[in-house]
Amino acid sequence: MMRLTQYAQGGGCACKIPPGELEEVLAGLGALAPERAAGELLVGMETGDDAAVVRIENGAAVVSTVDFFTPVVDDPYDWGRIAAANALSDVYAMGGRPLIGVNLLCWPRDVLPYEIAREVLRGGAVVAAEAGCHVAGGHSVNDPEPKYGMAVTGIADPERLLRNDRGRAGQPLTLTKPLGLGVLNNRHKATGEVFEEAVEVMTRLNAETSRAAVEAGVRCATDVTGFGLLGHLYKMARASGVSAVIDVAAVPYLAGAREAVRDGYVPGGSRRNLEWVAPYADFGRAGEEARLLLADAQTSGGLLLAGEIPGAPVIGELVPKADGVLLLR
Repeated sequence: MMRLTQYAQGGGCACKIPPGELEEVLAGLGALAPERAAGELLVGMETGDDAAVVRIENGAAVVSTVDFFTPVVDDPYDWGRIAAANALSDVYAMGGRPLIGVNLLCWPRDVLPYEIAREVLRGGAVVAAEAGCHVAGGHSVNDPEPKYGMAVTGIADPERLLRNDRGRAGQPLTLTKPLGLGVLNNRHKATGEVFEEAVEVMTRLNAETSRAAVEAGVRCATDVTGFGLLGHLYKMARASGVSAVIDVAAVPYLAGAREAVRDGYVPGGSRRNLEWVAPYADFGRAGEEARLLLADAQTSGGLLLAGEIPGAPVIGELVPKADGVLLLR
């Protein structure tokens, strides 16, 4: 089998532009308000939330997002499933339901056969069908690196949105998937070892946990992807005007994640995440291994909720604004 991960410099959400650099690019850029808009913009660029949301004439909210990345695993079918689940996750992170997705495919047509691309697209279609989401068309380009993902449109109740700026001091923090996807995917890329638990986690939709959060009255959430738990929690705390305390011992990890860190399989994206949040964090007694795992760049990770739902571990709480935005205990 051709090793897809060898055809890309990065892998999965670890190949994202570093958060600090991205914020520099976006600084001062504001979306121009259209004169005759077809709807009211509810969530835009201001807090770096997971998707854009527009309220339309009938009172419903339309959720719009896009996500694509280079291969995170060698199996093309699994890569397609992971990429689709990751793209759909942004709709779930806003408390919405996906309606339709369109494929985004970049392919080195003279290097990799189209039979592999077909498997990637098949994987994406299977996960979209599981989500009850139509897939209709898309866009493809010739590219030196293979990339795949989806642009997804969903619908939500505008009064029950999950947003990253609605956190309040005193709320518990819940994490719905274990960490360690970045280091395990990096080990897979380097050695070819397959981590079935990681694949299962990455292909698992956040649909049920999103629905449970909305029904439980949660109004603040984000999904944990390329900026790691610390990066996404920092954005949530900053947008909400609070600080966050993490109980390091309560955070769940995938089997083999700690060993992958100790053996040196830490993606560059994870190290950049840690560097970005370090000025705003009090790490307490957390050592380098714990810090790197908390900053690990996840692909198709879980939801981080300011609230509780059944079956998911509470890993900390939001507290009144302090000198450090992130406090590890």
